Amino acid sequence: MNLGIMLIIALAVIVVIFFGAALTIVQQANRYVIERFGAYTETKGVGIHFVIPFVERIAKKVSIKEQVVDFPPQPVITKDNVTMQIDTVVFYQVTDPKLYTYGVDRPMKAIENLTATTLRNIIGDLELDQSLTSRDLINTKMRIILDEATDPWGIKINRVEVKNIIPPKDIREAMEKQMRAEREKRQAILLAEGNKQSQILNAQGEKAAAILRAEAEKEVRIQEAQGKAEAIVEVQTATAKGIELIKKAGPTEAVLRLESYKAMIEVANGQATKLIIPSDMQGVVGMASTLLEAVKK
Repeated sequence: MNLGIMLIIALAVIVVIFFGAALTIVQQANRYVIERFGAYTETKGVGIHFVIPFVERIAKKVSIKEQVVDFPPQPVITKDNVTMQIDTVVFYQVTDPKLYTYGVDRPMKAIENLTATTLRNIIGDLELDQSLTSRDLINTKMRIILDEATDPWGIKINRVEVKNIIPPKDIREAMEKQMRAEREKRQAILLAEGNKQSQILNAQGEKAAAILRAEAEKEVRIQEAQGKAEAIVEVQTATAKGIELIKKAGPTEAVLRLESYKAMIEVANGQATKLIIPSDMQGVVGMASTLLEAVKK
């Protein structure tokens, strides 16, 4: 093999290596920032691109996917001078790779410091109770402020979440005691309400039972009165019928006196200790004696 062929082969190898080094593949959801002789040239999108070796270089590979960064707890002081620890989670997305590359040095460190100062400013205007119950307000204010501040850096803040709010130990103990007292209070109220309802139901039951007993006794008395009234009516009716029959029979005075005597005998069989006989009953006794003597003869 002569020298010319060897040179051709070497040149071909150099060309292959040159083109292999110059070809760049940009993957999905990524952007490459290209510099030429140290100056920004363009941003490469998805696909195969040619970067001239020794002339152009990839300054930064940027992901445009939404990303999450969890910052460590930051000490903050509330309006009523209570120091507590708050850690936040920031959801962000790079919208401009060029600004992200050249806008700020160490973007994540810048966002962390900006988050800490913004959080201190917001919490400084709130008291402890408001800080513990106003997470949505804190999240919204922080997102708006951070989004405006990071816009020149090519970063969009999609969401900010307060992850944990850690008050001092003595405050936590006081809050736990307060919560325990509230639970005990609610329990006592529920028990009192239950007892009250139970007593009301018992009273209503006793009232209903008393009404039913009164109604029953009333019905019994009504039935008894109706029975006595019917009995009196029947007795009077029978008496009237007996008198009517006696009138129709036309009894003599002697018969009437004998019947009166029978009635007196029935009265004497009762519980009476004294018996008063009318004067006209003597005639009846005399007539009975006469009849007795006639029978004997």
